[in-house]
Amino acid sequence: MKARVAASIVLAIGLTAGMSGCTLLTPQDTLYIKESAHGVNGTVGKIDIRNALIISNSSGTVGNLVVTFVNNDDRAHYVSIQHGSKTQSVGIMADAVKKVGAKGSTRVEFTGLDAKPGSLTDVYFSYAGVTGTQIRVPVLSSTFPGYEDYVPGK
Repeated sequence: MKARVAASIVLAIGLTAGMSGCTLLTPQDTLYIKESAHGVNGTVGKIDIRNALIISNSSGTVGNLVVTFVNNDDRAHYVSIQHGSKTQSVGIMADAVKKVGAKGSTRVEFTGLDAKPGSLTDVYFSYAGVTGTQIRVPVLSSTFPGYEDYVPGK
């Protein structure tokens, strides 16, 4: 009878170790979440700012803002985008998504950027009737893979 109890215990331990597999010693990937986008996100009023980044020339003097706006309001808004003393506006229809910065779409370009690729620069977003938000936006080089079409001035 003692042999049966001992065999049952050994079998239970073997099954437990076998069913846990590699996860007994392997760290969980979900503990280390990595952002898959190069840009940053924010919100101003009812408008979400998604994956905002600036593509710049190598000297960092001219930059093209690449961003997606999501208007969660039932009204259209003109978002003011300010960098330094320069301000530009982009119209976003009600309940719509607006992509800015791609070739053939609305472009927001800043001259006198003074932010070299690899740095962060402050961009202020606002629209009428809401408190604006300032976001530290990454500046990337146009030689960064996938961003060749976003070169300022093209």
